[in-house]
Amino acid sequence: MPELPEVETVVRGLRPALEGRVIARADLRRPDLRFPLPARFAERLEGRRIVALSRRAKYILAELDDGEVWLTHLGMTGRFTVDAAAGATATSGQVGHNSGWALIEPHDHLILETEAGARVVFNDARRFGYMDLLPAGGVETSKHLKDLGPEPLSGAFDAAWLTAALAGKRTPIKAALLDQKVVAGLGNIYVCEALWRAGISPKRSAHTVPGARARRLVPAIKAVLAAAIEAGGSSLRDYRQTSGELGYFQHVWDAYDREGTPCRKPGCAGVIRRIVQSGRSSFYCPAHQR
Repeated sequence: MPELPEVETVVRGLRPALEGRVIARADLRRPDLRFPLPARFAERLEGRRIVALSRRAKYILAELDDGEVWLTHLGMTGRFTVDAAAGATATSGQVGHNSGWALIEPHDHLILETEAGARVVFNDARRFGYMDLLPAGGVETSKHLKDLGPEPLSGAFDAAWLTAALAGKRTPIKAALLDQKVVAGLGNIYVCEALWRAGISPKRSAHTVPGARARRLVPAIKAVLAAAIEAGGSSLRDYRQTSGELGYFQHVWDAYDREGTPCRKPGCAGVIRRIVQSGRSSFYCPAHQR
């Protein structure tokens, strides 16, 4: 499932095509994704200008000029692609010969065209993604966002916050960091990578991390997320950037999916191991992660 760096990369890819633009046409191909889509969804998007595009945790937020906010969660296989070329509107499975538009694929569920001629397509083969329209002023109180912790790249997420959030927690630190109430947007890959950088075992009880370990862990989380965003995220199976390109960060993972390989930490003679925690694979070096 795309995590924070992948969603941030998608937002940055959508901005040139959508931010400040009017949605001239919204072509909705089905009434639901993971959940039913809002009533008159396409009608409520058409004619609206997208004032701003942003990200909260793993959600994409498009603020519309009527105050509503179009929320998208990519799920496991959801992806947006952008074709900025001007061209004719698609009326069937194919567009005009000189339009530059790609063929419409079977799992293209939402197709947007802007007044500037850009075409933005949401494709989701497994339909685990979902969309909603939030009322004006209702973002922070929405069922999707109201219980989220701070953004890990924000100033609100620091060692003091993490220390307070972990106090008394007897779950493994890996599970605690995946709790979106503790910190928003983290997923399995980047928690493994951050714990490797901080030298903390994923098995360590969360209540023992506050203090010095928290002061190592917070900058490790921020650094790995920043590096992943710079690399366009990680592509395992379905994730693509809005250009259709793969992310690059999977080529420089230090822990995730490296079971049986030598630890890359300078001076460490350990070997990366894999364990299963709460049904998910955790990768770590038992030599330097304690």
